[in-house]
Amino acid sequence: MFSYEVRRNALTVWLSGELDDRAAARLRKEIDALVDDARVRRLIFDVSELEFMDSSGIGLIIGRYKKVSKRGGSVAVTGQDRRIDKLFQMSGVYQVVERL
Repeated sequence: MFSYEVRRNALTVWLSGELDDRAAARLRKEIDALVDDARVRRLIFDVSELEFMDSSGIGLIIGRYKKVSKRGGSVAVTGQDRRIDKLFQMSGVYQVVERL
C-alpha cells in the first residue's frame, strides 16, 4: 500500500493501490508515527501508483499538512494523473499543498 524514505527531515511517501476510508485510517497512524519519529518538516506524497482515491485520501493529505505545518513544515504531492489532479483542484488541496 505504501513505502517511504526519510532523508534528513524530509519524508517521501509512495502510495499505491486504492486509498479509501479503510486504507486511510491505517495509513494515518503509520505516517503520523513516521512524522513524529523523524521530526519531519517536509512531507512529499507520490501518488503516481494510486489506482483509486476518494475523499478519505484528501483528508489524509490535509490532516498531515496540518500536523507538519504546526512545526513550520510543508507538504507536497507529485505524480498525480489527470483524474487525481482534478480531484485535488476541485477540493482545494493545492491551496495548502504544493504541486510538484
